Amino acid sequence: MKFSVHAPLGDITPGEFQTMDSVRKIASEFEAANIDAAYVTDHPAPNAEWLHANGHDALDPFTTLAFLAAASTRLKLMSFVIVLPYRNPFISAKAAATLQVLSGGRFIMGAGGGYQKVEFEALGVDFHKRGALFDEALEVIDLAWSGGAVVKEGRNFNATGNEPRPIPSPRPPIWIGGSTDKAVQRAARWGDGWLPVFAAPTLAKINRDTFIQTEEELRDKIVMLKDLRASLGRTGPFEIGMSPRLKPSPGSRAEADRYLEALAGLREAGVTWGVVDLPHPSLQGFLENVQWFGEEIVARIDKTVTNPA
Repeated sequence: MKFSVHAPLGDITPGEFQTMDSVRKIASEFEAANIDAAYVTDHPAPNAEWLHANGHDALDPFTTLAFLAAASTRLKLMSFVIVLPYRNPFISAKAAATLQVLSGGRFIMGAGGGYQKVEFEALGVDFHKRGALFDEALEVIDLAWSGGAVVKEGRNFNATGNEPRPIPSPRPPIWIGGSTDKAVQRAARWGDGWLPVFAAPTLAKINRDTFIQTEEELRDKIVMLKDLRASLGRTGPFEIGMSPRLKPSPGSRAEADRYLEALAGLREAGVTWGVVDLPHPSLQGFLENVQWFGEEIVARIDKTVTNPA
């Protein structure tokens, strides 16, 4: 199992995370801990009520990942997730291709459809068309990364022979976020990976019902995903990234054992990447938690399956 860990550079704690020095320290500690990827999220104009209740801040994901790329050498750079319906798909294709080329091929493009109606309204995008816009964006990004002129009339654009560059080689893998049957279908058709999420008590019921409820449901959807990919003739590498219900609580071997056991259940279901949000009370506290995660989880994960030592 590999790991993608949240880089909390969106945290607004004054003087703590949003500095170049913090970017360097976080990237260095991630690499020292043998963490495979750093991820950031996407909220250009979040709902204020959500933000102040149980939400979180976010810097621009492409810019933030570019800074992390410059401060590291092997760390992969992951968006979890870019909300594609917010943006013109050619703009998304250009930003992703640029990051992929300049980082030496380290970008993983986690992409989702979004869920905050208020945010869509602030950005001038029809919330009720987000699914169609998501599918359209995936099609256009595929065309943009294929090289040559693109001819495609979309809902909000008309390309009559436009040629996007650079052409990323290799392409960034696209991992589709979402837990519904539609997300599974989208991942099977367009994706190189899938990013499902367990339902959390803090989610509104209307959103909570669209997330994964149990490990049994997760297993069923992974079977559905494999069957769909086979029917489409898609046989290339495919990753599944997910966080267990249990949140990491750094500090002791006992807590590490509990977390390893939770990861073992995901591994048995078919999850290949652990997606991790470590506590970040301060920059120093976060760096210490990353070190703990490297020593107690990353270094031990291949030595454990169901019975952590």
